[in-house]
Amino acid sequence: MTAASKITALALTDRAKRAAKVAAEFADRVDTEGRFPAEGMEALKAERLLGIMIRPEFGGEGASLTEVANVCAILGQACAATAMTYAMHQIQIASLADYAPGSNWHEAFQKRICDDQLLIASATSEAGIGGNLRNSLCATEVEGDIVRLTKDATVISYGAKADAIMVTSRRHPDAAHSDQVATIFLKDQYTLEQTSKWDTLGMRGTCSDGYIFKAEAPAEQILPRPFAEIAAQSMLAVSHLLWGALWYGIAADAVARAQSFVKAAARKTPGQVPPGALRLAEASSLLQLVKANVVAGLKQFEGAKGDGDALNAMSFSVAMNNIKIGTSQTILTIINHCMLICGIAGYKNGTPFSLGRHLRDAHSAQLMISNDRILGNTSTMLLVNKQDTSLLG
Repeated sequence: MTAASKITALALTDRAKRAAKVAAEFADRVDTEGRFPAEGMEALKAERLLGIMIRPEFGGEGASLTEVANVCAILGQACAATAMTYAMHQIQIASLADYAPGSNWHEAFQKRICDDQLLIASATSEAGIGGNLRNSLCATEVEGDIVRLTKDATVISYGAKADAIMVTSRRHPDAAHSDQVATIFLKDQYTLEQTSKWDTLGMRGTCSDGYIFKAEAPAEQILPRPFAEIAAQSMLAVSHLLWGALWYGIAADAVARAQSFVKAAARKTPGQVPPGALRLAEASSLLQLVKANVVAGLKQFEGAKGDGDALNAMSFSVAMNNIKIGTSQTILTIINHCMLICGIAGYKNGTPFSLGRHLRDAHSAQLMISNDRILGNTSTMLLVNKQDTSLLG
C-alpha cells in the first residue's frame, strides 16, 4: 500500500467512525420501531461515503472493495441496519462502476451519485422465483428508445427511501429466465405499490417491503453487459464479502460488550478469574477466524478483479460461497457465547451489555441468499472441481 493510499484509508476510517457514532445513537430505536436508519444514512451522506468506490474521473475516490468492507465492519459495530443498507448500496455501485464502461448515461449517473450522494437499491427477488437472483419471470419491453418493466418484487430493501433502483429482468418477453439484464430506474421513473410489510425478527431497519414495481425510462439506462456476467464476476462475490464484513462488525461489538462485562467482574473480585473469561477467549478465537475468512476473501477478489477467467473459475465461486457460509454460521456461535458470558445483563434490553439486537440481526445472515441454496450450488461444483489446498492462493 502506497503512502497516498494509506492516507486515504485512514481518512475513510475516520469518516466511517464519525458516521457510525451517529448510527449507534439511534440503533435501538431503529430496531424497536422497525424504521429506516435515517440518521445513520444522513451521517454517511454528510461524510460523502456513498460514492467512494466510483472512479475519480466520475467524482468518486476509487476506494477498493477492502476499504468499503472496512466501512461496513465499522458500521456493523454500531447499527446493523445502517451497515446493511450501506453494503447493499455499495453492491449496486460495484456493478454499475465496473460493468457499464463507455456508457455515457451510466457514467453521468455515477457523477450524480457522488455529487448528490444518491442511495441505490436493488430489486432481484421476485414472486415465483424467490431469492434466486439468476432467474427472472418479468421481462423488459423496449419500444423504440423507451424501456418499460413491471415486476412483482417480493423484497426491495429500503425501496421507499432509495433515489434509484437497479432491477433485474429477462432481456425481452421471449428470453429464457436466465437471459437477464439489469436496468437503473430513477425515483421519478417508477411507482411502488406495496404488497407486504417488513415485520421481522431482526434487520428491521432495512425496511425490505414487497412491491409491485412499474417503470418507464429511456432504454439507455439498461446496463450494457449481461446480468449473468455481472452476477458471476461481481454481485455475488461483493455481496458475500460486504455482508461478511458487516456481520463481523456485529460479532465484534458483541465480543467487546462481553469483554467489558468480564473486566467489570474482574474488578469486583481481584485475584480471581471471572467465570466468563475462558468463554470470552473462545469467542475471541472464533472472531479472529471470521476476520481471517473475510480478509482472505477480499484479498482473493482484489487479486482477481479485471480477470474474467479468474472471476468465472469454479474455485473462485466455491471460495466466495464458503466465506458466506462460514461467516454467517460462526457469528451466531460467537454472539451466543457472549450472551452466556453476560447472562441476564445480555438478555435484557437497555443495559450496556444487551445483545438481543445483535443476536436477532445475526440470524438473518443464514437466510440472505439461503445457505441451503449456496451449499447446493457448492456441492455441485465440488463434484467436478478440485478443492484448492494451497496456502498461496
